[in-house]
Amino acid sequence: MRTPQICLLVNTKGCLYKEYKRLFIFLNHTSSSERLIYGAHPEMLDQSESFSFYHMVPEENKMYQGLLQLLLYFKWIWVGILVREDDGGRFVQMTFSTFPLHGICIAFLKIIKQLHISNLLQELDWLIETFYLIMKSKANAVIVYETTLLHLRLLLYLPKMEPLSIEIKGKVWVIPSQMDLATVIYQRSWDIQDIHGALSFSVYSNEIVGFQQFVQGRDPFLSKEDGFIKDVWVHAFECVFPSSLVNEKNDEICTLREKLENLPGAFYEISMTGHSYNIYNAVYAVCHALHAMHIEQKHKEMLWKRGKLNVQEQLPWQVLNAYSFFSLNMVSFNNSAGDRIVFNQRRELIVGYDIINWVTFPNQSFQRVKVGKLDPWVEKEKFTIHDETLPVSVCTESCLPGYFKKKQEEKPFCCYDCFPCPREKISRQKDMRDCSECPEEQYPSKDKDSCLPKKISFLSYEEPMGITLVILALSLSFCTFGVLATFLKYHHTPIVKANNRNLTYVLLISLLLCFLCSLQFLVAPGNIICLLRQISFGIIFSVAVSSVLAKTITVVLAFMATKPGSKVKKWVGRGLATSIVLTSSLIQAGICAVWLITFPPFPEVDIYSEFEEIVLQCNEGSATMFYCVLGYMGFLAAASFTVAFFSRKLPSSFNEAKCLTFSTLIFCSVWLSFVPSYLSTKGKYMVAVEVFSILASSAGFLICIYFPKCYVIIVRPELNKREQLIKRKKC
Repeated sequence: MRTPQICLLVNTKGCLYKEYKRLFIFLNHTSSSERLIYGAHPEMLDQSESFSFYHMVPEENKMYQGLLQLLLYFKWIWVGILVREDDGGRFVQMTFSTFPLHGICIAFLKIIKQLHISNLLQELDWLIETFYLIMKSKANAVIVYETTLLHLRLLLYLPKMEPLSIEIKGKVWVIPSQMDLATVIYQRSWDIQDIHGALSFSVYSNEIVGFQQFVQGRDPFLSKEDGFIKDVWVHAFECVFPSSLVNEKNDEICTLREKLENLPGAFYEISMTGHSYNIYNAVYAVCHALHAMHIEQKHKEMLWKRGKLNVQEQLPWQVLNAYSFFSLNMVSFNNSAGDRIVFNQRRELIVGYDIINWVTFPNQSFQRVKVGKLDPWVEKEKFTIHDETLPVSVCTESCLPGYFKKKQEEKPFCCYDCFPCPREKISRQKDMRDCSECPEEQYPSKDKDSCLPKKISFLSYEEPMGITLVILALSLSFCTFGVLATFLKYHHTPIVKANNRNLTYVLLISLLLCFLCSLQFLVAPGNIICLLRQISFGIIFSVAVSSVLAKTITVVLAFMATKPGSKVKKWVGRGLATSIVLTSSLIQAGICAVWLITFPPFPEVDIYSEFEEIVLQCNEGSATMFYCVLGYMGFLAAASFTVAFFSRKLPSSFNEAKCLTFSTLIFCSVWLSFVPSYLSTKGKYMVAVEVFSILASSAGFLICIYFPKCYVIIVRPELNKREQLIKRKKC
């Protein structure tokens, strides 16, 4: 059985002339089960039959893989599908089995049924329903599995036929099947700009030198056997050829004045398409196989003449026999375009797919722009695509860095909501399912998309708060030194001698040291600083408070000693005051010694208290010992306040109990408020609270006890006399 007559528009000038006749002998003697196929693979009932075919196009599964890679490349994970009922069974099966595995969701799937003109109204309703479904969907990428694009054309033309409440929105039509606009008869009335920007898959092709000139030079009058050109001519120029069967009076007669190159590209494409390229390579593959057979036949004839071989002539159709030495399986050559032509073991030409971007123009012309390629010679099919203007096609916009996505209930997994990361976490990439924590020495940025290094922080004299405290401490130290200098200058005056002059000097010196010791808290914590600043603060303050207590007790004893027959007189003197100060101070020193021996303070790095900072601070070692030191000072201050309060109304002119009462009241108030403030703050602000408490309580002693006396000494010296002090009732 022979195949029907085949007409190939191939310039055979490039083919070996000696094999030209053998080629057409082959075409006319090939059995029906041994064929070169340049279209889709036929369905085989018997799998063994597939070995009687040579496939000039790649397997369709490779095109599906390319489609999947295309969607993943552009991150189109929310796509719609239009597929013909009689063409797309295998495609739909591949879609539902493969797409979800790669994170691609199907927004809608519409099966295209064959249109029936007899039921036009029902078909129009279907078109309107499909049109609204496509245009309302968030899927901007729509896969159209239809070779002729008839239904797509009707859908896009629908707004011109029916008043619709929604306009055509920009969609990217992805056409996985081979699309050849020039094969569709009705292209003349179709505005092809509707598919501008569409992407399609086409069997790889390359331009052959001289091919376009060869096609344009086809003449239907000279090429009488070429029925294809004659049909194209009739449809393209709307004319008829002279024939007795046609009424030539009513139809325009075709002449040679019509030019094929003047036709729009959408109607007559002169570039080398995938189909043309397949036929071209098929002819040359057979040429090379026949040429190899011819050379081998000549070699055998020479051996036969010498009596060395019995020749059995090889028939041309045997080039298709897979077990023949001259099989097409053995063919390997580079064609005139420079492409390598070779078959694999499955009788398939090793060739890939071109990814075509359709660029259309208002004059019904178009250009196939190759924007990618599936290369079979590469281990992993890779392609590069210019995607500057292509839209996204997702159910939900990508979650930006700093957010994480959470699936929406009762919707496909491609639909989700975006939520900001928690305060302490970040997400560096788009569409993260969860946020991650920063390393301990870093913290999240404002946008929560990166980690920033934490700053080293401690209460420093270089920052505004530290500068303020330094100025305040130095100012109070200067005032204390001025008061001490004033008292030393007027140490023989009655107001200085009153209430134990030595205690006055001890208190002033201890207050000066209190102001200065606060500066220890404004340098970077170290081993020595952490040991000294709390211990020195505790001991110096105990000396100051015990001095106030001694002055208070001295006032009370001095009043009691003035009564006749009082035995308290022997207790009034320097010895009692000195004993009170020394004893009270030594007790505090003992507490501090135990603190240093058992749980001494030490420097530490706190990375958790502050969100954006690493805090350098002194760990107190033992909070119990720290509060014991504070508690003991509070006990001394409370005792001083109690004694001073009950002695504030004593009639002696030398009584400074009122001033001592106010000073101890300020001291107790400051340190009582210190405890909750200290516990409620973190980092360097804890240190600032302690420094402020030191300065405030010390300033309370200085102002309440000594400023009134300085006023009398400097401003009212006439009152600084024994006679005036006896008359005075106030401190």
